[in-house]
Amino acid sequence: MVILIVGAVVALLVFVGGLVAVRRRDRAQAGVYEEHVRAADAALEQARALDRGWHRDTMEEAARGALREQRPDHSYQDLHLVLVDDRPGVDEDRAHFVAIGPGGDVRLVMMRDGDRWVAERVE
Repeated sequence: MVILIVGAVVALLVFVGGLVAVRRRDRAQAGVYEEHVRAADAALEQARALDRGWHRDTMEEAARGALREQRPDHSYQDLHLVLVDDRPGVDEDRAHFVAIGPGGDVRLVMMRDGDRWVAERVE
């Protein structure tokens, strides 16, 4: 009987110790994990865009043109493709970009118009 009680106490201590160790590891790696998720999401969206025959350079050029036209005073450092909304056909395809700059972030939703990309909205 004593052996069973000691065994149960040891198992309980190992279980609690494992929970504490996992929590510490999760807290320590929280920032790294989020960074990896963001990088993976960006890579996935770019790959999907390339796989569907979308040309990233053409899309970015159209997004930059829309920014110059609709927000001429906004300066930005980076333009990130953050979402590809690829629906059946081409009429409902959308690409979401974010222009990041010192004046804040601007979100652009680009839509397909035949074989070219045009700004649906700039937020």
